[in-house]
Amino acid sequence: MAEQQDRRAARAARAADRDVDEPRGAREDRRGPGDRDDHPHRSRLRASISRWASSDREEARELRQDTRKAGLVGIGEAPDRQPVILQGTLKTVSLRPRGGVPALEAELYDGSGSVTVLWLGRRRIAGITPGRGIRVMGRIGVHDGHRIMYNPRYFLRP
Repeated sequence: MAEQQDRRAARAARAADRDVDEPRGAREDRRGPGDRDDHPHRSRLRASISRWASSDREEARELRQDTRKAGLVGIGEAPDRQPVILQGTLKTVSLRPRGGVPALEAELYDGSGSVTVLWLGRRRIAGITPGRGIRVMGRIGVHDGHRIMYNPRYFLRP
């Protein structure tokens, strides 16, 4: 009887150690092809996340192809402090005052990387909206570890 209790206690201790040591979801990864999934919602969630992630990868691939077709350098490979022409999609656009001066800030993404584009003294610019395709010309600088292009010339893309 005492031997059975010792075995149960040892099994419980191993299970507790496994729960602490294994990252969440690791046991599901060990399941075999015939094992039953106790959480059908989890598989739907995974499928939905997978579709979302694959659409992001597809968008990034298309943006990189557009950049290559235009004969431009990608943001990820663009040199700092050199005149460059970049194109991509504006992911975010926000008004962020800097030193009491209004500043329109946008994140330009081209599939290979992103750069912050900042127009000082501007509260808004017609056509500069999230999701818009744009081509910018200027120099990339680094401020607090982030790549920034100040007051670039820009052309809206269809």
